[in-house]
Amino acid sequence: MKNNNQFSMQDPRKQYSTGNTAHDPSQPDPGLDAKLSPAADHGEDSYQGSGRLQGRKALITGGDSGIGRAVAIAFAREGADVVINYLPSEQQDGETTLKHMKKAGVNAYAVPGDIADEAFCQELVAQTISKLGSIDILVNNAGKQQFVAELADLSTEQFQRTFTTNVFAMFWLCKAAEKHMPAGASIINTSSIQSYQPSAGLLDYAATKGAITNFTKGLAKMLIAKGIRVNAVAPGPIWTPLQQSGGQPPEKLDNFGKHVPMGRPGQPAELAPAYVFLASQESSYMTAEVIGVTGGEHLP
Repeated sequence: MKNNNQFSMQDPRKQYSTGNTAHDPSQPDPGLDAKLSPAADHGEDSYQGSGRLQGRKALITGGDSGIGRAVAIAFAREGADVVINYLPSEQQDGETTLKHMKKAGVNAYAVPGDIADEAFCQELVAQTISKLGSIDILVNNAGKQQFVAELADLSTEQFQRTFTTNVFAMFWLCKAAEKHMPAGASIINTSSIQSYQPSAGLLDYAATKGAITNFTKGLAKMLIAKGIRVNAVAPGPIWTPLQQSGGQPPEKLDNFGKHVPMGRPGQPAELAPAYVFLASQESSYMTAEVIGVTGGEHLP
């Protein structure tokens, strides 16, 4: 049984369940949190805000489920107004996230659509500014991950789609947003342990995460001249719908995440504080950095 109090000292190895993560073949791609078994913890019952993002205006892609939902809930409870984006097929999850955000008393909106389309990325930023009045936090979190064991079976279509969703969309959104972002704004990208320790079968996904890490560091040096900080979070094995909808082969799901020194997979709730920190003024002297939340599979 996990202890949902985010502040109580406890053994991190036992804070969340290490039980089997059973494969559900009915999961679509992209996966739905509503169908995830066992359920993930996004901090719904545990995250306590303290006004660290009061008055901020944030856009979060992939905000319907997984890490994106945990970040959206945390941002809202810290006082930020938030727009989340997700694919239309993820509407069920998106509505759940919106309910949690609105309970925090902030302005919360959803703009469904596919960020693999450049025109939509521009429209997404425009709608965010229209709904919130401005934008000073951009979280590029949405991602595509599909396990393919053999190089011969990795199609050009999948390779291109993974790069478009994970890398090109990030570029399009940053380009559309930065011209509206004031000094003090923050861009937070989602990299991965895969950027440094790629797994066989995730060739295209791991390559995009390497690109995101490099992009983050380069963009940070470009935008600091405008007072905009750019950082990234690199998750390790985190239990989200991504894993159960083709992100991992079925035979690996039962022991998913148990190989790390912590001995268990992480939960989305354990990622949210890193995003809050990078979005807040507390991290004012940090840019071009990557924070690893990996259960002990350390970054270089």
